[in-house]
Amino acid sequence: MYIRKTTSKRNGKIYVNYLLVESVATPKGPRQRTICSLGDLGPRPREEWLKLARKMEAALSGQTTLFEEDIDPADMAAIEKVRSSRESRNERKTSSGMEGADKDIVAVVIDNVETENHREAGPVHAGLQMYKRLEIDEILKSLGFSDDTCKLTAAMVMNRLISPSSEHAMPGWFERTALSDLLSFDFSMVNDDKLYRNMDRLHPLRGAIETRLSEKERTIFNLEDTILLYDLTSTYFEGLMLGNPQAKRGYSRDKRGDCKQVVIGLVLDREGFPKAHEIFDGNRQDRTTVGEMLDIRNYSALMRTQQPLAHRKTHSILIAGLPCLAFSWWR
Repeated sequence: MYIRKTTSKRNGKIYVNYLLVESVATPKGPRQRTICSLGDLGPRPREEWLKLARKMEAALSGQTTLFEEDIDPADMAAIEKVRSSRESRNERKTSSGMEGADKDIVAVVIDNVETENHREAGPVHAGLQMYKRLEIDEILKSLGFSDDTCKLTAAMVMNRLISPSSEHAMPGWFERTALSDLLSFDFSMVNDDKLYRNMDRLHPLRGAIETRLSEKERTIFNLEDTILLYDLTSTYFEGLMLGNPQAKRGYSRDKRGDCKQVVIGLVLDREGFPKAHEIFDGNRQDRTTVGEMLDIRNYSALMRTQQPLAHRKTHSILIAGLPCLAFSWWR
Protein backbone atom coordinates (compact mmCIF):
# COMPACT_ATOMS: atom_id res chain seq x y z
CA MET A 1 0.00 0.00 0.00
CA TYR A 2 1.05 3.55 -0.60
CA ILE A 3 -0.43 7.05 -0.72
CA ARG A 4 -1.23 8.76 -4.01
CA LYS A 5 -1.96 12.45 -4.43
CA THR A 6 -4.90 13.58 -6.58
CA THR A 7 -6.08 17.09 -7.46
CA SER A 8 -9.41 18.40 -8.76
CA LYS A 9 -10.55 21.85 -9.79
CA ARG A 10 -14.01 23.18 -9.02
CA ASN A 11 -15.22 26.73 -9.33
CA GLY A 12 -11.70 27.88 -10.05
CA LYS A 13 -10.33 26.38 -6.83
CA ILE A 14 -7.91 23.46 -6.66
CA TYR A 15 -8.66 20.75 -4.14
CA VAL A 16 -6.02 18.24 -3.01
CA ASN A 17 -6.97 14.77 -1.86
CA TYR A 18 -4.82 11.77 -0.86
CA LEU A 19 -5.83 8.21 -1.58
CA LEU A 20 -4.60 5.01 0.01
CA VAL A 21 -4.09 2.59 -2.89
CA GLU A 22 -2.70 -0.90 -3.39
CA SER A 23 -1.36 -2.72 -6.44
CA VAL A 24 -3.35 -5.71 -7.65
CA ALA A 25 -2.70 -8.19 -10.44
CA THR A 26 -5.32 -8.32 -13.21
CA PRO A 27 -5.49 -10.21 -16.53
CA LYS A 28 -4.46 -6.94 -18.19
CA GLY A 29 -1.47 -6.41 -15.91
CA PRO A 30 -0.92 -4.63 -12.58
CA ARG A 31 -3.47 -2.02 -11.63
CA GLN A 32 -4.02 0.36 -8.70
CA ARG A 33 -7.05 -0.14 -6.48
CA THR A 34 -8.22 2.61 -4.17
CA ILE A 35 -8.74 1.50 -0.58
CA CYS A 36 -10.16 4.77 0.70
CA SER A 37 -9.70 8.51 0.71
CA LEU A 38 -7.54 10.03 3.43
CA GLY A 39 -8.55 13.62 2.76
CA ASP A 40 -5.98 16.42 2.85
CA LEU A 41 -2.74 15.38 4.52
CA GLY A 42 -1.15 18.73 3.99
CA PRO A 43 -0.77 19.60 7.67
CA ARG A 44 1.19 16.36 8.22
CA PRO A 45 4.91 16.39 7.29
CA ARG A 46 5.46 14.66 3.95
CA GLU A 47 8.06 12.24 5.36
CA GLU A 48 5.35 10.75 7.62
CA TRP A 49 3.03 9.78 4.77
CA LEU A 50 4.83 6.54 3.95
CA LYS A 51 4.98 5.70 7.65
CA LEU A 52 1.20 6.17 7.84
CA ALA A 53 0.67 3.84 4.86
CA ARG A 54 2.80 1.16 6.50
CA LYS A 55 0.94 1.50 9.79
CA MET A 56 -2.35 1.02 7.97
CA GLU A 57 -1.09 -2.01 6.08
CA ALA A 58 0.20 -3.60 9.28
CA ALA A 59 -3.04 -2.89 11.14
CA LEU A 60 -5.19 -4.32 8.34
CA SER A 61 -3.09 -7.50 8.12
CA GLY A 62 -3.22 -8.04 11.88
CA GLN A 63 0.50 -7.46 12.45
CA THR A 64 1.74 -5.95 15.68
CA THR A 65 4.97 -4.12 16.36
CA LEU A 66 7.75 -5.61 18.48
CA PHE A 67 7.86 -2.52 20.67
CA GLU A 68 4.74 -0.74 21.83
CA GLU A 69 4.30 2.72 20.40
CA ASP A 70 1.67 5.39 20.76
CA ILE A 71 -0.55 5.76 17.72
CA ASP A 72 -1.70 9.23 16.86
CA PRO A 73 -5.51 9.61 17.22
CA ALA A 74 -5.67 10.91 13.66
CA ASP A 75 -3.83 7.81 12.44
CA MET A 76 -6.17 5.56 14.38
CA ALA A 77 -9.17 7.30 12.87
CA ALA A 78 -7.73 6.83 9.38
CA ILE A 79 -7.03 3.13 10.09
CA GLU A 80 -10.60 2.59 11.31
CA LYS A 81 -11.86 4.36 8.20
CA VAL A 82 -9.87 2.05 5.97
CA ARG A 83 -10.97 -1.03 7.90
CA SER A 84 -14.65 -0.12 7.67
CA SER A 85 -14.23 0.61 3.96
CA ARG A 86 -12.76 -2.85 3.35
CA GLU A 87 -15.46 -4.56 5.41
CA SER A 88 -18.17 -2.74 3.48
CA ARG A 89 -16.62 -3.78 0.17
CA ASN A 90 -16.38 -7.42 1.30
CA GLU A 91 -19.99 -7.39 2.45
CA ARG A 92 -21.12 -6.01 -0.90
CA LYS A 93 -19.13 -8.70 -2.70
CA THR A 94 -20.67 -11.43 -0.53
CA SER A 95 -24.23 -10.17 -0.86
CA SER A 96 -23.99 -9.53 -4.61
CA GLY A 97 -24.77 -13.19 -5.26
CA MET A 98 -21.51 -13.93 -7.06
CA GLU A 99 -21.71 -17.18 -8.97
CA GLY A 100 -19.10 -19.89 -9.14
CA ALA A 101 -16.54 -20.71 -6.46
CA ASP A 102 -17.79 -18.13 -3.96
CA LYS A 103 -20.88 -20.29 -3.33
CA ASP A 104 -18.60 -22.99 -1.93
CA ILE A 105 -16.94 -20.73 0.66
CA VAL A 106 -17.16 -22.15 4.16
CA ALA A 107 -16.21 -20.60 7.49
CA VAL A 108 -13.16 -22.05 9.22
CA VAL A 109 -12.36 -21.58 12.91
CA ILE A 110 -8.60 -21.13 12.77
CA ASP A 111 -8.07 -21.97 16.43
CA ASN A 112 -9.57 -25.43 15.85
CA VAL A 113 -7.42 -26.29 12.83
CA GLU A 114 -4.83 -29.00 13.47
CA THR A 115 -2.04 -30.16 11.21
CA GLU A 116 0.10 -33.28 11.30
CA ASN A 117 3.01 -34.94 9.51
CA HIS A 118 4.74 -31.67 8.61
CA ARG A 119 7.48 -32.22 6.05
CA GLU A 120 10.13 -29.92 4.68
CA ALA A 121 10.23 -29.76 0.88
CA GLY A 122 12.14 -26.67 -0.27
CA PRO A 123 15.77 -27.47 0.69
CA VAL A 124 15.63 -31.11 -0.40
CA HIS A 125 14.00 -30.17 -3.71
CA ALA A 126 16.72 -27.61 -4.45
CA GLY A 127 19.45 -30.05 -3.41
CA LEU A 128 18.09 -32.80 -5.63
CA GLN A 129 18.13 -30.48 -8.63
CA MET A 130 21.89 -30.02 -8.31
CA TYR A 131 22.26 -33.74 -7.55
CA LYS A 132 20.55 -34.54 -10.86
CA ARG A 133 22.60 -31.94 -12.71
CA LEU A 134 25.78 -33.66 -11.52
CA GLU A 135 24.29 -36.94 -12.84
CA ILE A 136 25.34 -38.83 -9.73
CA ASP A 137 22.58 -41.40 -10.27
CA GLU A 138 23.95 -42.16 -13.74
CA ILE A 139 27.47 -42.50 -12.31
CA LEU A 140 26.30 -44.98 -9.68
CA LYS A 141 24.16 -47.00 -12.09
CA SER A 142 27.05 -47.23 -14.56
CA LEU A 143 29.09 -48.83 -11.76
CA GLY A 144 26.43 -51.47 -11.19
CA PHE A 145 24.49 -50.10 -8.22
CA SER A 146 20.76 -50.84 -7.93
CA ASP A 147 18.00 -48.27 -8.11
CA ASP A 148 17.31 -48.56 -4.36
CA THR A 149 21.00 -47.98 -3.57
CA CYS A 150 21.00 -44.89 -5.78
CA LYS A 151 17.93 -43.44 -4.05
CA LEU A 152 19.23 -44.19 -0.56
CA THR A 153 22.57 -42.60 -1.50
CA ALA A 154 20.78 -39.50 -2.77
CA ALA A 155 18.92 -39.19 0.53
CA MET A 156 22.14 -39.55 2.52
CA VAL A 157 23.83 -36.88 0.40
CA MET A 158 20.88 -34.52 1.01
CA ASN A 159 21.26 -35.03 4.75
CA ARG A 160 24.98 -34.21 4.61
CA LEU A 161 24.20 -31.13 2.53
CA ILE A 162 21.23 -29.73 4.49
CA SER A 163 21.26 -31.07 8.04
CA PRO A 164 24.31 -33.25 8.78
CA SER A 165 23.54 -35.88 11.39
CA SER A 166 24.65 -39.34 12.46
CA GLU A 167 23.42 -42.48 10.73
CA HIS A 168 21.35 -43.19 13.85
CA ALA A 169 19.50 -39.86 13.57
CA MET A 170 19.30 -39.79 9.77
CA PRO A 171 16.14 -41.94 9.32
CA GLY A 172 14.18 -39.55 11.53
CA TRP A 173 15.33 -36.65 9.38
CA PHE A 174 14.20 -38.49 6.24
CA GLU A 175 10.69 -38.76 7.70
CA ARG A 176 10.59 -35.00 8.38
CA THR A 177 11.29 -34.12 4.74
CA ALA A 178 9.54 -34.73 1.43
CA LEU A 179 12.29 -37.07 0.21
CA SER A 180 9.93 -40.06 0.16
CA ASP A 181 7.71 -38.26 -2.36
CA LEU A 182 10.54 -36.71 -4.39
CA LEU A 183 12.46 -39.99 -4.67
CA SER A 184 9.46 -42.36 -4.67
CA PHE A 185 11.09 -44.37 -1.91
CA ASP A 186 9.71 -45.66 1.40
CA PHE A 187 12.05 -44.57 4.20
CA SER A 188 9.88 -45.97 7.00
CA MET A 189 11.93 -49.20 7.12
CA VAL A 190 15.34 -47.51 6.89
CA ASN A 191 17.55 -47.76 9.98
CA ASP A 192 21.17 -47.05 10.79
CA ASP A 193 22.27 -50.61 9.89
CA LYS A 194 20.88 -50.19 6.39
CA LEU A 195 22.74 -46.90 6.01
CA TYR A 196 26.01 -48.47 7.17
CA ARG A 197 25.56 -51.32 4.67
CA ASN A 198 24.92 -48.78 1.92
CA MET A 199 28.23 -47.06 2.69
CA ASP A 200 29.95 -50.46 2.68
CA ARG A 201 28.72 -50.97 -0.88
CA LEU A 202 29.92 -47.52 -2.01
CA HIS A 203 33.34 -47.59 -0.33
CA PRO A 204 35.16 -50.06 -2.61
CA LEU A 205 34.30 -47.95 -5.69
CA ARG A 206 34.88 -44.53 -4.11
CA GLY A 207 37.86 -43.86 -6.40
CA ALA A 208 35.84 -44.35 -9.59
CA ILE A 209 32.94 -42.32 -8.16
CA GLU A 210 35.22 -39.42 -7.17
CA THR A 211 37.00 -39.42 -10.54
CA ARG A 212 33.80 -39.30 -12.60
CA LEU A 213 32.15 -36.78 -10.30
CA SER A 214 35.24 -34.55 -10.40
CA GLU A 215 35.19 -34.64 -14.20
CA LYS A 216 31.48 -33.72 -14.24
CA GLU A 217 32.07 -30.80 -11.86
CA ARG A 218 34.98 -29.60 -13.98
CA THR A 219 32.74 -29.58 -17.07
CA ILE A 220 29.74 -27.87 -15.44
CA PHE A 221 31.65 -25.20 -13.52
CA ASN A 222 34.53 -24.78 -15.99
CA LEU A 223 37.15 -25.68 -13.39
CA GLU A 224 40.88 -25.98 -13.95
CA ASP A 225 43.25 -28.37 -12.21
CA THR A 226 46.16 -25.95 -12.35
CA ILE A 227 46.36 -25.74 -8.54
CA LEU A 228 45.60 -28.61 -6.17
CA LEU A 229 45.44 -28.20 -2.40
CA TYR A 230 46.30 -31.15 -0.17
CA ASP A 231 45.81 -31.40 3.57
CA LEU A 232 45.48 -34.09 6.21
CA THR A 233 43.58 -34.57 9.41
CA SER A 234 43.00 -37.44 11.80
CA THR A 235 40.13 -38.91 13.74
CA TYR A 236 40.48 -41.09 16.83
CA PHE A 237 38.48 -44.01 18.20
CA GLU A 238 37.38 -44.92 21.70
CA GLY A 239 38.15 -48.60 22.16
CA LEU A 240 40.66 -51.24 21.10
CA MET A 241 39.62 -51.23 17.40
CA LEU A 242 40.86 -54.80 16.91
CA GLY A 243 38.83 -55.14 13.71
CA ASN A 244 40.39 -52.11 11.98
CA PRO A 245 43.99 -52.77 10.87
CA GLN A 246 44.47 -49.09 9.95
CA ALA A 247 43.67 -47.87 13.46
CA LYS A 248 47.04 -47.19 15.06
CA ARG A 249 48.56 -44.78 17.54
CA GLY A 250 50.37 -41.82 16.01
CA TYR A 251 50.56 -38.03 16.06
CA SER A 252 47.14 -36.91 17.29
CA ARG A 253 45.84 -33.53 16.18
CA ASP A 254 43.14 -33.95 18.83
CA LYS A 255 45.70 -34.36 21.63
CA ARG A 256 44.50 -37.93 22.20
CA GLY A 257 47.71 -39.89 21.93
CA ASP A 258 46.16 -42.59 24.11
CA CYS A 259 43.67 -43.52 21.39
CA LYS A 260 44.08 -45.26 18.08
CA GLN A 261 43.35 -43.19 15.00
CA VAL A 262 43.38 -43.04 11.20
CA VAL A 263 44.80 -40.25 9.01
CA ILE A 264 42.60 -38.76 6.29
CA GLY A 265 44.05 -37.00 3.24
CA LEU A 266 41.93 -34.65 1.08
CA VAL A 267 42.71 -33.05 -2.29
CA LEU A 268 40.84 -29.88 -3.33
CA ASP A 269 41.09 -27.60 -6.32
CA ARG A 270 41.55 -23.88 -5.86
CA GLU A 271 37.77 -23.32 -6.01
CA GLY A 272 37.27 -25.65 -3.04
CA PHE A 273 35.80 -28.61 -4.93
CA PRO A 274 36.95 -31.95 -3.48
CA LYS A 275 38.92 -34.04 -5.96
CA ALA A 276 39.85 -37.13 -3.95
CA HIS A 277 40.35 -38.48 -0.45
CA GLU A 278 42.18 -41.40 1.08
CA ILE A 279 42.42 -43.00 4.52
CA PHE A 280 45.90 -43.88 5.77
CA ASP A 281 47.21 -45.81 8.77
CA GLY A 282 47.08 -43.83 11.98
CA ASN A 283 50.87 -43.85 12.41
CA ARG A 284 51.70 -42.52 8.93
CA GLN A 285 53.82 -39.36 8.78
CA ASP A 286 52.27 -36.61 6.70
CA ARG A 287 55.09 -36.34 4.17
CA THR A 288 54.95 -40.05 3.33
CA THR A 289 51.33 -39.82 2.11
CA VAL A 290 51.90 -37.40 -0.78
CA GLY A 291 53.34 -39.81 -3.31
CA GLU A 292 50.74 -42.46 -2.54
CA MET A 293 47.90 -39.98 -2.99
CA LEU A 294 49.32 -38.93 -6.37
CA ASP A 295 49.53 -42.55 -7.49
CA ILE A 296 46.09 -43.50 -6.15
CA ARG A 297 44.30 -40.83 -8.14
CA ASN A 298 46.75 -40.93 -11.07
CA TYR A 299 47.91 -37.33 -10.56
CA SER A 300 51.46 -38.53 -11.06
CA ALA A 301 50.58 -39.28 -14.68
CA LEU A 302 50.19 -35.56 -15.20
CA MET A 303 53.79 -35.07 -14.22
CA ARG A 304 54.95 -37.59 -16.80
CA THR A 305 53.01 -36.16 -19.74
CA GLN A 306 55.04 -35.70 -22.90
CA GLN A 307 53.08 -32.86 -24.48
CA PRO A 308 55.13 -30.13 -26.23
CA LEU A 309 56.25 -27.45 -23.80
CA ALA A 310 54.35 -24.72 -25.68
CA HIS A 311 51.04 -26.51 -25.09
CA ARG A 312 51.56 -27.40 -21.45
CA LYS A 313 49.99 -25.69 -18.44
CA THR A 314 51.69 -25.10 -15.13
CA HIS A 315 50.30 -27.29 -12.34
CA SER A 316 51.01 -27.06 -8.64
CA ILE A 317 50.22 -29.03 -5.52
CA LEU A 318 50.22 -26.98 -2.32
CA ILE A 319 50.48 -29.05 0.84
CA ALA A 320 49.34 -27.49 4.11
CA GLY A 321 52.03 -27.63 6.79
CA LEU A 322 54.60 -29.08 4.40
CA PRO A 323 55.97 -26.16 2.37
CA CYS A 324 59.08 -28.15 1.50
CA LEU A 325 56.90 -30.61 -0.42
CA ALA A 326 55.12 -28.21 -2.78
CA PHE A 327 55.23 -29.51 -6.37
CA SER A 328 55.04 -27.74 -9.71
CA TRP A 329 55.05 -29.33 -13.15
CA TRP A 330 54.08 -28.64 -16.75
CA ARG A 331 51.20 -30.16 -18.56
